Amino acid sequence: MKILSRDSLQLGGFAGITEHRLVTDSRVFAGRKKPETFEGLGSMVYLADARYLPKGQSGMHPHSEIDVISVVLEGRVSHEGSLEHGKDLVAGDVQVQRAGGEGFSHNEINPDDAPNRMLQIWALPEVAGQPAQYKSYSPKTRGTTRIYGGSANQQNTFASATIMDIVHLDNEDSININQEALIYVITGQAQLHHNGQQTLVKEGDLISNNAQKITATAQLQLLVVTQN
Repeated sequence: MKILSRDSLQLGGFAGITEHRLVTDSRVFAGRKKPETFEGLGSMVYLADARYLPKGQSGMHPHSEIDVISVVLEGRVSHEGSLEHGKDLVAGDVQVQRAGGEGFSHNEINPDDAPNRMLQIWALPEVAGQPAQYKSYSPKTRGTTRIYGGSANQQNTFASATIMDIVHLDNEDSININQEALIYVITGQAQLHHNGQQTLVKEGDLISNNAQKITATAQLQLLVVTQN
């Protein structure tokens, strides 16, 4: 088991954004990878916990052959770009943009006078040359909501063998994860049960581990990444 604390990492950023980068996969970052960051899992190659400055924005920029997953955690985001231009997102909302071979451009803006918070996740598509596409979600406030991955036979999420779920647990609720996973504690704290040991994990902890049980000790929000 490995645990990486967000607060142990150097704060970086660009444009109107400050961020901690927890996953910078060698397949994408190569020699630019920070050695203290984790590798991804499956097709997931990047994870950053970001805060947009008041009225901050990323600036319009393009992507191709990448899936960009944005999870709004605090505040609001005004989305501009070639996909779903003008969409507004509030805390709890998720947007997923598939660039494919067609590509897309986007600018994410904090419209408010206070900082916001957003997770930014990248995944490599398993099939090249697809059209650009957009999906959005409002995860339920208790339980598990799938935001990425699954069979090509369903339309709720973009197909991938890499699965991403947002999990909300109330105090004393538990979840069992019986396979290799990357788990990010978005908010709250929990006890991690593994090999007969218990470890306290808290907001900003990224856990790389095989089978485990997680029990919330306060209201808990997780990003769980697994591979089918």
